[in-house]
Amino acid sequence: MDNKIIKTLKATIINVIVAFFITGIIIGAINLLAGDQIEENISIINKVSIGVENKGEKEVEEIQLVDDDTGTKLKNYPEYGTSYANIEIPKIDVNLPVYFGDTLDVLKKGVGHSSGSYFPGEGGSIIYMGHNSKNVFRRFSELQKGNEIIVKTSYGEYKYKIYDMQIIKETEVDKVPVQHEKEILMVYTCYPFNNIGYTTQRYVVYAELEE
Repeated sequence: MDNKIIKTLKATIINVIVAFFITGIIIGAINLLAGDQIEENISIINKVSIGVENKGEKEVEEIQLVDDDTGTKLKNYPEYGTSYANIEIPKIDVNLPVYFGDTLDVLKKGVGHSSGSYFPGEGGSIIYMGHNSKNVFRRFSELQKGNEIIVKTSYGEYKYKIYDMQIIKETEVDKVPVQHEKEILMVYTCYPFNNIGYTTQRYVVYAELEE
């Protein structure tokens, strides 16, 4: 009886090992053949923020930076959902379009710009966000103080130097303050970087204007 039980256990263990082996092969094949599609789907699930309804792509009017009695501001702000700039982070090979807005539709196309914050050149807080997918901000952990972030708009090029990085909770809005005393670019993504599904933490990079 003991020998029969031992043989049964051995057979069961062998079957389990074979099943795991076959499953691993299948998963590897799926990742190889459909990895990009899976990554895109994860990006959609891994939302960064919730915004209002996207108005879609529209032609962008000429944007100008002007000075008046109230300070420096844009003339002809971009339409919600349109791209008005590119963000470059040489340290991690990022070169992405920036869209005005922060809906999921916007974040599928590139980097979103919180509609409650200022624009480059206006002298206040600028808040950008993007998914932690491999084609966007997955490599944020490699950034260091002193690294450069470049924002190229139709009305000028702005260079920012990173001075801090923090992991915050999504509810800690005081850690991404909107102010008009100093031009600061805050860029954030979901944390942990390899998380699948929604997460309540954010990894924020803080950079101040150089030029």
